[in-house]
Amino acid sequence: MNVDFKGYGENVATFICDDNSLKAGDFVKMKDNNTVCAATSGSDIIGCCVGVRDDYAAVQLSGYIEAKANAKITLGLTGISVSSADTVQSSTSASKHLVVYSDENTVGFIL
Repeated sequence: MNVDFKGYGENVATFICDDNSLKAGDFVKMKDNNTVCAATSGSDIIGCCVGVRDDYAAVQLSGYIEAKANAKITLGLTGISVSSADTVQSSTSASKHLVVYSDENTVGFIL
């Protein structure tokens, strides 16, 4: 048997996309009413873009995420913020997420 967290509690909502460069796998932040854009370094994680079509972005708001990490992140409830559009980092001031997997390049956590 393999361990797999994909699909756990996933919720996806559609937002207006205010960023032509936004792509699946990028973390997002709120820009305006009903509108998201790519998250910037240090931003809390509100969700991860799972698809873009026309001027709309589908954003995963909860569930399991596997992302690039700039370093190994501590397992358990750990503060995680955006490092770049598709990469995360450990942060003492960021919202805490349940980290269930981490190595030097990848982290798996629950939003």
